[in-house]
Amino acid sequence: MTTVTTRTVEYPADGLTMIGHLALPAGADRRPAVLLGPEGTGLNDFQRRRADALAELGYVAFAFDINGGRWFTDPEEMLAHALPLIADPDRMRDVGRAALDVLLAEPRTDPDRIAAIGYGTGGAIALELGRAGVDLRAIGTINALTTGRPGEAAKIRCPVWAGVGSEDPIMAAEQRDAFTAEMQAAGVDWRLVVYGGALHAFHHPPVDQPTVPGVGYHPRHADRAWRDVLDLLSECVPLTE
Repeated sequence: MTTVTTRTVEYPADGLTMIGHLALPAGADRRPAVLLGPEGTGLNDFQRRRADALAELGYVAFAFDINGGRWFTDPEEMLAHALPLIADPDRMRDVGRAALDVLLAEPRTDPDRIAAIGYGTGGAIALELGRAGVDLRAIGTINALTTGRPGEAAKIRCPVWAGVGSEDPIMAAEQRDAFTAEMQAAGVDWRLVVYGGALHAFHHPPVDQPTVPGVGYHPRHADRAWRDVLDLLSECVPLTE
């Protein structure tokens, strides 16, 4: 196993002090990098371990924060914070750019080989970075099929991969159709994988918080979705060029 170095990074965004998790692979050379965004509940050890796993493969990985270091256990409190953020593309872009600045400030990061991956709200932020014209090599989202302002998807300059559960009531068939129509009309190189029988947040192992209808873990599809993300990175930001 490759030696990974990690550190906590505090940085300002959205009027908060964000607390992100940076994971560096062994060595001293510049490496391709991945920006990793959490769902609306916030950054926790699940995403930190994902960043560490990417670093073990050889990527610089930064799991960014959206809640000022908080993990929301109350679904209503989470929605009260996440829904206004998702409804404001400029605010999402500011949150994403602040995290991207942290990644770009790391000397190990190759600024010409960066991908953005996100779950839920973090995935919506990754998409907004693309719609803002940020130079990314790939965008991957799980449980985030948000649509943007008219015409702005044409600024996306990289492949987009999206994964969603077939039984997700939040990203239902109508939302899937709207997202794919936007991507297709903009000429984006897009892919959508629908995981049969999976609910919203199917990727996330159970945590100690209230059960929410329509949300549930699907371990088999969670593993498949992670492999699909790794395939996207292997294609678009290979570790060797």
